[in-house]
Amino acid sequence: MASSQTKDAAQQGTPANGGKTFFGHPRGLATLFMTEMWERFSFYGMKALLPLYLIAPGGMHMQATTATAIYSVYMAMVYLLAMPGGWMADRFWGPRKTVAIGASVVIAGHITLALPTAPTFFAGLVLVALGSGLLKANISTMVGHLYDGPEDPRRDGGFTLFYIGINLGAFLAPLTIGTVGESVNWHFGFTLAAVGMALGLGQFLLGTRHLSPESNVVSQPATPEMKASVLRKGLLWLIAAAALYTALGVTGNFADWSLLPITIAGLVIPIAVLVRMKRDKELTEVEQSKLSGYIWFFVVAAVFWMIYDQNGSTLSIFGEKSTTNDLFGFHFPTSWYQSLNPVFIMALAPVVASAWLWLNKRGKEPSTVVKFASSLALIGISFAVFLMPLLDTASNGGKVSPMWLVAIYFVQTIGELCLSPVGLSVTTKMAPAKYSSQMMGVWFLAVTAGDSVSGLLTSPQLNVDLNTASSVAVEAAIAVIAGFGIWMYRQRVKKLMGSVN
Repeated sequence: MASSQTKDAAQQGTPANGGKTFFGHPRGLATLFMTEMWERFSFYGMKALLPLYLIAPGGMHMQATTATAIYSVYMAMVYLLAMPGGWMADRFWGPRKTVAIGASVVIAGHITLALPTAPTFFAGLVLVALGSGLLKANISTMVGHLYDGPEDPRRDGGFTLFYIGINLGAFLAPLTIGTVGESVNWHFGFTLAAVGMALGLGQFLLGTRHLSPESNVVSQPATPEMKASVLRKGLLWLIAAAALYTALGVTGNFADWSLLPITIAGLVIPIAVLVRMKRDKELTEVEQSKLSGYIWFFVVAAVFWMIYDQNGSTLSIFGEKSTTNDLFGFHFPTSWYQSLNPVFIMALAPVVASAWLWLNKRGKEPSTVVKFASSLALIGISFAVFLMPLLDTASNGGKVSPMWLVAIYFVQTIGELCLSPVGLSVTTKMAPAKYSSQMMGVWFLAVTAGDSVSGLLTSPQLNVDLNTASSVAVEAAIAVIAGFGIWMYRQRVKKLMGSVN
């Protein structure tokens, strides 16, 4: 991508004096790139430590199924809260201010995680999930604000560059936070995550002058009546949650039933949100058609993330218990496996972005539907590969080479590049004007739905061990069949999308 000054780029936040761009993109992309890099550093560092800390004798010393359930529910809540995060931006603060507030809450959450008691640990998880929800949807929305509408040819490339920033932070986190947490002290690792988010917040505040003015706009300001209603309903829900969990604690059922209400909410809320949008009479016929097409992408993404997000739970626990963690005579911490995916992303994302552009110029770029179908096929193949070391360890009880996990993460990464940056872009293209910020939250609800399924399966009520050959085989088959299904209906979905490809 050539670095050149354009009129549109200047209008979207690129400084006119000096003609500087960020790899040919608006200068504001550099600010958002660096902010998201540090936020992901803190998030993925904690993510790499979480399941290991939960099963470690020096940590919570839980069963693998319980650790997987907690991890899945935590991930589901991070992305569920992206929806109200977008709503808060639309109604109260605007995307820019919401991101700053969210980053501050994340810092507080990581500091709370660093306190060595169980109650503060779970309180820290809540704060990190809340802050991430406020930040995540809105920073992606601000990337869209930098471009000259949905048809700007630089848009997909910009989101891919932004995705590299995400993965640069994700790569560094396990190598630093993971190593400190596993080798020195778990809570020192959580403290280091707080430092990373603080650096991200500082970078964001220093670079806001390069962002589009649109990122500071409250698109649908709340009336005083609405503000009072939100406060009243928020307090009622808080009291109800406190009463429920107090009752579970008093009756001795807290451990068995605490996750179930959250898991069910993670499944019900995404469906309810989509139904509410579809029933909105203010949307135009074109917007309704695009929303119908978008639901197909949402379902595909939910299935994809249900399997993909097990790289931090099922695959991580397998790495801890069933791989040698030795390569070329060098022993490494289990958390380092979490750096594989971002390494592959950074290596392959520019190649894939260039390939899409090269094919587009020749009129041969695959449609969004085909890219999504490919992502499901690939995530299914990755679990088919996972079956081999699982069966090997089941038969002889030994440990396998870490290269098996390297291969699995490699296949998953190619699938991710066919879905995630494309999904971010298509969400901004197909969003109804009324739900501009909220639609990015809807995209993240697909992650919530997928992770909630994993959380429900591993909950004490069902107690399914996802780290078995039978479970992995079923998930692989579901993904491949679903991918083939959307490919068969690709023409129908493309018709619903209208002018969007």
